[in-house]
Amino acid sequence: MRQHRITGHGGVGLEVFDLGPEDAPPILLIHGWSQHHLSWERQYPLADEFRLIMPDLRGHGASDKPDEPEAYDNSTPWAGDIAAIIESLALDHPVLIGWSMGGTVSCDYIRCFGDDALSGFGLIGSFVGTGAHMAPEAREARAHDIGVQAKGMLSEDQADNLADTLSFVRACFHHQPDPDDLARMVGYNMLCPPHVRAASRQRSEDYRADVAKISKPALVLCGAHDRPAPPAASADAARVLPGARAITYEDCGHSPFWEEPDRFNADIAAFARNCFNTEPGT
Repeated sequence: MRQHRITGHGGVGLEVFDLGPEDAPPILLIHGWSQHHLSWERQYPLADEFRLIMPDLRGHGASDKPDEPEAYDNSTPWAGDIAAIIESLALDHPVLIGWSMGGTVSCDYIRCFGDDALSGFGLIGSFVGTGAHMAPEAREARAHDIGVQAKGMLSEDQADNLADTLSFVRACFHHQPDPDDLARMVGYNMLCPPHVRAASRQRSEDYRADVAKISKPALVLCGAHDRPAPPAASADAARVLPGARAITYEDCGHSPFWEEPDRFNADIAAFARNCFNTEPGT
């Protein structure tokens, strides 16, 4: 595993992790809200064929955590960070794939830079509208799910914060991780401080007009039991993204890449080969 310190938008330091041959076709994996590059541990086998680029987003993991809300509450910083990663690592038209909030960060990139520098675009349990612009059925489902709301994650009271972080992590799975994995996930979620969680989650964005312009292959993946991003959100994305292929994991929640990694990895590999016009093992 290679590790890079990259300067993102506004001088923010980003920690970026890099696995697989440096000359292999690159897949840029963007984790979700309050998450970490370790979210992608079960995708490491893809590095036999592809170069996996897995940043800790600004405010998360080992990356810098600016105090100002404007470092998180609009498209520009997130998009600028993705562009800086692509440029700094000289990535040749990567496939950009975002999970949950990582999908909206990927939409931020499309909004600001388009898809000229990409080979493909994918969303996992994500949205093309947030806040007031979320698909109504998805917004209604989230409004009644206390585990997803996780209001204590925005609190400086550490007891409340820990309790709701645990509830939120559990809400990300239909089939729960084993206790050791769950403990690690709660641990790396706690590396994201409350002010970052608040500013990055309380956005209201409509990306539909932006992503409707995408000309590269598109993929929309979701779990049928997804609570943070109910299936209506992915259906909304699949309607808007031109020619998108949509795949539903019938026995998964918000994290199909963890719950059903072999199938997920095969789906991502097939999509990436199509984007890069390569054959298995090439």
